[in-house]
Amino acid sequence: MDWLSYSTPLLEGAWVTVKLTAYSTVLGGLLSFAFGIGKLSRNIGLRALSIAFIEVFRGTSLLVQLFWLYFALPILGEAVGLDLRLHPVVAGTLALSLNIGAYGAEVVRGAIQAVPHSQLEAARALDFTERQTLWRISLPQAVPEMMPSFGNLAVQNLKDTALVSLISLSDLAFRAEQIRNFTQDSTTIYTLLLLMYFGMALVLTALMKLLERSTGRWRAGRS
Repeated sequence: MDWLSYSTPLLEGAWVTVKLTAYSTVLGGLLSFAFGIGKLSRNIGLRALSIAFIEVFRGTSLLVQLFWLYFALPILGEAVGLDLRLHPVVAGTLALSLNIGAYGAEVVRGAIQAVPHSQLEAARALDFTERQTLWRISLPQAVPEMMPSFGNLAVQNLKDTALVSLISLSDLAFRAEQIRNFTQDSTTIYTLLLLMYFGMALVLTALMKLLERSTGRWRAGRS
């Protein structure tokens, strides 16, 4: 086999990686906003829950989280009479989403807290509620500031998808390892693997730059 014959299985694996990255980045982004805003809440229960989520998923290994969801959770389910087995795609997406959500939550929190205090005082003077201040003042200014960090997290998330090959999900890394075991052509396989991940990272970076410009225009339109 030569490198051309490797293209079909590798591209199939790359498509799984792309979908996994898209699913987990979007879900992780939603979790980032939910728990980042929750950490700033005056509600003690909501704030405590948000802090616990952030600290647990930032303070533990993504690989351990993945294995716990895929291998340990079903055993726990059996103990309580529930079927908690997860499809590899679901387990992989969930683990990646929870991980990126915890890191992203701190990005959201920091960006919101960086909004000038004078803006918040002006909102109070206009008798805005906390919710109105968040949606009309804080977020329009904070979101563009978050985007470079979210871009880095998205690229990191793409690279972290390689871990799902350890639960037999046929992503790019899994397919590459299958071919390598069959052909023993490590140099060609791993070179192609590097180039494909690099290419996907470039595309993802370009998409995040476009999103960053869009949010910048959105802020300009709101100001």
